[in-house]
Amino acid sequence: MKPAASILLAVLALATAGAARAEDPANWSKPIRPYRVVGNIYYVGSEGLSAWLISSSEGHVLLDSGPSPAGAKLIEANIQALGFKLPDVKVLINSHAHFDHAGGLAQLKADTGARVWASRPDEPALKKGQHFGDNDNGLTSFAPVKVDKTFGDGQKLKLGEATLVAHLTPGHTIGCTTWTTQVVDRGRPLNVTFPCSTSVAGNVLVGNKTYRTIVADYRASFATLKALPTDVMLPAHEEQGHLLDKRKKMLAGDVNAFIDPGELARFVTASEAAFDKELARQQSARKP
Repeated sequence: MKPAASILLAVLALATAGAARAEDPANWSKPIRPYRVVGNIYYVGSEGLSAWLISSSEGHVLLDSGPSPAGAKLIEANIQALGFKLPDVKVLINSHAHFDHAGGLAQLKADTGARVWASRPDEPALKKGQHFGDNDNGLTSFAPVKVDKTFGDGQKLKLGEATLVAHLTPGHTIGCTTWTTQVVDRGRPLNVTFPCSTSVAGNVLVGNKTYRTIVADYRASFATLKALPTDVMLPAHEEQGHLLDKRKKMLAGDVNAFIDPGELARFVTASEAAFDKELARQQSARKP
């Protein structure tokens, strides 16, 4: 049974107490009511940071963790508010090894008993609890987590009737992973893509000593993402997919609110343009 709205929000507010750093956007720790998106996919994150539950008859997969133990507690409260049990979360996966998406993995692992899957390139950062690569914003630390299974490009994660496929799309981090799956919603088969972030986000593009292939990796990832057939794009940050607006449309009766076969291509094109602009800026700044 779902708790009353007032009880749920009280629980979530308690869970997020002390979660936010002063420099973090306020909506990263702001609770919202969880909801089903399409098929067996549920939004269980905060207002500003996505976390996705993919359910199956043999247990569930959770993608991303929030920025901290308190962020993880918010996600756990959302999972339970939907009527799911925490021990039924069997696998924790991650889009990329940044604190805002991986900082709560250790807490979730402890509370659910789930196994952590991570791309081989991002595993060292998760185990150390620190972003890898030269970044103008510094290397923000987070709670380290033990990785139970590492994988490369094309890895399939099968749990019950749910199958997810990992596509390595490095650049934002060296092991950035885009996940895809197929669902049936209202009798319609849909291709769903969870794109890893594609922004520069302070990454050093010119003269990056610890991640020398960063520019080539970004370029290859843009091409990979453009080639993925996608009906529903579910990103790591709310603003990347205007999730709040889509949710409002859904509540108003639009059953197709999250379906947009052209959205991923538009998102990647805009990301690539922003990348080119930042690369040119950094190249200009390096000239004598």
